[in-house]
Amino acid sequence: MAASELVFHTNPMSRGRIVRWMLEELGVPYRAAVHGYGAEMKSPDYLAINPMGKVPAIEHRGIVVTEAAAICAYLADAFPQAGLAPALDDPLRGPYLRWMFFAAGPVEAAVTARSVGGLPPPDKAGFVGYGSFEQTMDVLEMAAASASPWLLGERFSAADVYVGSQVDFGLAFKSIPERPAFTAWAERLRAREAYRRAKAADDAVMPPTG
Repeated sequence: MAASELVFHTNPMSRGRIVRWMLEELGVPYRAAVHGYGAEMKSPDYLAINPMGKVPAIEHRGIVVTEAAAICAYLADAFPQAGLAPALDDPLRGPYLRWMFFAAGPVEAAVTARSVGGLPPPDKAGFVGYGSFEQTMDVLEMAAASASPWLLGERFSAADVYVGSQVDFGLAFKSIPERPAFTAWAERLRAREAYRRAKAADDAVMPPTG
């Protein structure tokens, strides 16, 4: 692997779809390495990249980054010419990071807990970072409703890719409720050319069915 090469480790049935979309928004060259679930992701070679044995992961300039939110944030800063992350002295940097981490933390945790039947009873809500599923969805809806057209106003950013992917996936898999603010934002996201390119690329490497 050349020192400057960007390698993207993924599977089309994973959160790697988020990172693929991010890469397409950046418009930078990358090499996709598709890994199968099971033995392939648990192989010594891949575990040396991600000891968790899961995708997505990227290798770039000798650096390995895992976790979809971290990858999106890293890529946005690594390729500033794409304008997908506000600079450190930009007032929009705070809201950008707020929503990125809100989606990676409370939203991801609440949706997962509900999907596996692990939501806490109301009297234990204070023990989890998301409080309750309903509260988390209400705050996420507030973010979606403020996306006019994007989370940072007229400026599209990596936060739209990552947070928007949570909404997009949630609507598709019915793990988040259908609300007008969610569906309207998702429709705007799905209309982006980079989203469509990424979807086509992932769909092309989906395993055969039947």
